[in-house]
Amino acid sequence: MLTEEMEIFMEENQAEVKALLWKLCEIPSPSHHEERRAAFIKEWLEMQGAEGVFIDEAKNVIYPYHYEEGVPTALFMAHIDTVFPDMESMGVREEDGKMFSPGVGDDTANVAILMMMAKYVAKYHPKTNGNLIFAANACEEGLGNLKGSRALNSRYGEDLVQVVSFDGYMDSICTRAVGSVRYRVEVRTEGGHSYFNFGKKNALAELSALIQALYQYQVPQDGSKTTYNVGMVKGGTSINTIAQQAEMLYEFRSDNLESMEKVRNYFEETLEKFRKTGLDIRTEIIGERPCGRKGNEDPRQKELAELCRKIITKHYGKEPVFAPSSTDCNIPLSLGIPAATIGLCLGDGEHTREEWIYTESLKPGFAIAADLVSERFY
Repeated sequence: MLTEEMEIFMEENQAEVKALLWKLCEIPSPSHHEERRAAFIKEWLEMQGAEGVFIDEAKNVIYPYHYEEGVPTALFMAHIDTVFPDMESMGVREEDGKMFSPGVGDDTANVAILMMMAKYVAKYHPKTNGNLIFAANACEEGLGNLKGSRALNSRYGEDLVQVVSFDGYMDSICTRAVGSVRYRVEVRTEGGHSYFNFGKKNALAELSALIQALYQYQVPQDGSKTTYNVGMVKGGTSINTIAQQAEMLYEFRSDNLESMEKVRNYFEETLEKFRKTGLDIRTEIIGERPCGRKGNEDPRQKELAELCRKIITKHYGKEPVFAPSSTDCNIPLSLGIPAATIGLCLGDGEHTREEWIYTESLKPGFAIAADLVSERFY
């Protein structure tokens, strides 16, 4: 429940949320290259009076407001990386009640509000029910492979009793992890001249046949959702060369561990069939995110999910939907730690350069975060 002190704090700092978001949007932060944004966040937190802030080996900015080893720990986090590779500012503007910037909603608005929660505890020093950690974490997107979340769960895992990731929009809650495995698959052949060596195996043609075989897989109809995709293909040398090399990026996903294992088995069996024809096929796992099993009946997980639903409904005015997704919470959920991913803004266009949020949605988002963090006070 929000205290009068917290409500006054929110009222006094509405403008700062927007100003902070604007500043963060101007700092490029691609996965694995979050240094500038991390440095800004650390310095800003210290200016608010936060003590003990540090940047770990994964480039997470960590503020252990209160931490004692062996004490139940609640972790609140929001990822600072974006899907965009740009190392220069991508710009930010506001018009017609919307703030536009690549990455503004995914996940910069959530980071700004997380920082305001850290500012509150640094200023007012509330007593907490156990440890309380704030983390602006790195490497959530794409091939960041949840590096930041893995590091945080490794550091605090034995003590964690709750993880909340601020990510996405406030109209949904994720308490079920969509796992994924991502591969680089390379095919190599002898190749040759397109005229004089006609008939030799072409790596591009062989890779195409492999793709066709993989797309014959029928996903399980067991109540889970399982998908697969070839996202990129490249290879060859020239128009008059029988390709010696070709490769693809391939992934499969599921919200259920058993279904993940089935599609993995099909993938491996299909590759082995092609290898037996004499084809040189090489694979490399370039990303892997764990998922859980269906039917998680942990009462602590249900309690956290209901708390998030109740608080979001209270401040947003609408009932959020529960939807499985791939987020930083994949790690704690796979470890049996109660976790939920919720958003603190509303908008559209995530993962595009036209991304935007409703500026006014920051107000209920601020209240949702404040209410949820306040549950750790006494």
